[in-house]
Amino acid sequence: MNSLKRLYNWTLDKANHKNAKWYLGLISFSESSFFPIPPDLLLIPMALASKTKAIFYAFICTFSSVLGGILGYAIGYYFYNSLGIYIVEFYHLENSFSIFEDYYKEFGILIVLGAGITPFPYKFITIASGVFGLNILLFIIISIFGRGLRFYLIAILLYFFGEKIKLFINKYFNILTVVFFILLVGSVFIIRFL
Repeated sequence: MNSLKRLYNWTLDKANHKNAKWYLGLISFSESSFFPIPPDLLLIPMALASKTKAIFYAFICTFSSVLGGILGYAIGYYFYNSLGIYIVEFYHLENSFSIFEDYYKEFGILIVLGAGITPFPYKFITIASGVFGLNILLFIIISIFGRGLRFYLIAILLYFFGEKIKLFINKYFNILTVVFFILLVGSVFIIRFL
């Protein structure tokens, strides 16, 4: 936990770096199609370091994440057998993918929305959206709404309660880290054993 705490403090210190917003955009883009680290880990310290830019950072996350989601959709639609399968296998979700198809055909829009808001691995959903042929325009609209809701909610809370949240995070960092990873692993576990 100490190394994660140091990483958190380092990120908080670097949040005002002149290139921080580019890193935030790159991580948000990548996480939506293949990268395992969620942009929240950079968004939160950046918004805490500069509350006046919190909404702008949420815009960067949302815009970049939706663009990355379109890449994930394209990977699923055009390149699933050559590239997408490797991403799914990396997360050990290949067995769940075919079972997931029935749920996806019935609840596709709600699944995209839920994955956009929660710690659920969004890249899995972007690739699945392409594989299962969800309407691309609908996918983009739902992604904007879901990802925007997630990132703007974080930014607004940090804007209004930033210092209190910062103190709370500093006090309960280890517990929050464990809870976050339980949610993340739990989401992957649910996908694998649907």
